[in-house]
Amino acid sequence: MKSKLYRKILLATDDSESARKAADAALELAHLSGAKIYAVYVIDRSIYSSVPEDLEWEEAMYTRFRELGKEAVSYMEKAAKDTDLQVESVLLEGHPAEEIVNFAEKNGMDLIIIGSLGKSKIERFLIGSISEKVIRNSKVPVLVVHWKRP
Repeated sequence: MKSKLYRKILLATDDSESARKAADAALELAHLSGAKIYAVYVIDRSIYSSVPEDLEWEEAMYTRFRELGKEAVSYMEKAAKDTDLQVESVLLEGHPAEEIVNFAEKNGMDLIIIGSLGKSKIERFLIGSISEKVIRNSKVPVLVVHWKRP
């Protein structure tokens, strides 16, 4: 009997090793609960918003970010290919934490799964952490899969 606790799981991914560990956890949990997984990648346009306008360069970067996003969500699609799990890939644009939280709330997600790189206290203070921002702002439960760099 499948659980009804988790029917819709949002996996926030960026194709990092920590995101792959989070994807593995999402697959296991979805397998146990029968949930559908939404593999979400957010194109962070703020990364190049401070660069002087150059439409050709901007379009090239945007195209590359879309390619990276498709690669990131394809890991989940490939991992679930030989299972009975449903996976939907979603590419969003904006600030990653905000977009993840907004998508989860607007689409009735039961759980957000996100990886964490295990940044030092000073790194978190200086640049913040997407997983921490998601935890602070989400009304949906969040599972953080911690991965420490070797």
